Amino acid sequence: MGGRRAGRFDVAAAVVSARARGETLDQLLDRNLAELLQELRVAITGVQILFAFLLGLAFTARFETLGGFDRTVYTVALLSTALATVVLIAPVSFHRLVFRRRQKAALVAVADRLLLVGLGLLVLAITSAALLILDVVLGRTAGLLGGGVVAATALLTWYVLPLWARRSGVGLAPDPPEEPHRRGG
Repeated sequence: MGGRRAGRFDVAAAVVSARARGETLDQLLDRNLAELLQELRVAITGVQILFAFLLGLAFTARFETLGGFDRTVYTVALLSTALATVVLIAPVSFHRLVFRRRQKAALVAVADRLLLVGLGLLVLAITSAALLILDVVLGRTAGLLGGGVVAATALLTWYVLPLWARRSGVGLAPDPPEEPHRRGG
């Protein structure tokens, strides 16, 4: 069964994972989709709040006093937030277009990638927003330092730490014991 593909998506790892958990492939895909949707709900809430703040910011009186650097940082924050919004909502559209076509494996694989891209854009958005606010309130040095700390923290906790855990195998569940073959009886 290794190397079996659903369209262009390799489902071999999913089959192995399903067997290890005593699930069918459909049950595994249902669980994976439910987990992805919960993760998307968490991420999209933060993106929506940041997006609303940034949209309103351009219409404040103080916005007119921003210099070129701050306007550039604002533009990066706004565009990365808008792109994160689009990318994080994309699995909904994907789901609608493949609904009832037995392409859940494709949906899970695509939604997984879109979530990772959306989180990357969210790191840029949060970092840019922190840089902008700190630059306006405390000055350029504080803004750059604060934005750098936010970026480093996000990259370490959202990417480096999980990749280290995945590569090192820390916390890896042991393989389930093989069931002994029963002899006719």
